[in-house]
Amino acid sequence: MYTPEIYKNENQEEIKKFLQENSFGILINQSNGKLCATHIPLELEINKEGEDILYGHISKENPQWKGFTDNDQILAVFSGPHSYISSSWYDHENVPTWNYIAVHVYGKIKIIEGEGVIESLKKLVDKYEQNSENPIRIEDLSQKTMLQSRGIVAFEIEITEIQATRKMSQNRDAKNYQTIITALEKTNTDQSIATAKEMKKCPI
Repeated sequence: MYTPEIYKNENQEEIKKFLQENSFGILINQSNGKLCATHIPLELEINKEGEDILYGHISKENPQWKGFTDNDQILAVFSGPHSYISSSWYDHENVPTWNYIAVHVYGKIKIIEGEGVIESLKKLVDKYEQNSENPIRIEDLSQKTMLQSRGIVAFEIEITEIQATRKMSQNRDAKNYQTIITALEKTNTDQSIATAKEMKKCPI
């Protein structure tokens, strides 16, 4: 991912937090000579060896998984808040641009089988059910329902490289930076509000 130096994020704790909060990503690999991509949750965790990994699963009906054994190289793409930035908001002439946060994770994928499949599902369900009024637990589902787990391919991704971009108008002076935040708030869309909130975390 091309990222000018000023927009590079190399704060590992910040990147990990971002991945945990924006885990719905795009899994990209090559299968049968074609690039394939699937939108799925890809969860960050630490394995038994103390290394950061991603885990997830896709449907066996999805032919993308057949490429995992031929070529284990993958790219996972994660996006955060983003919004159009009008140059009319500046106190000088310039071109419009776009503010955004993105993280690209490169790694090696391997298929998980046996009890590891159920354990992977359990971790995923427990994470997203924790705020439910009546949380579902994998352990409580019937054998008939759990037969559906035979229709998925679970996997882990050994992370080999992370590239992170945080483009939030860092190249502007304090006055214009604040003007952009105000204009984003006035635009009043979910993304513009989220982008303004992100900019407020690191004021110039």
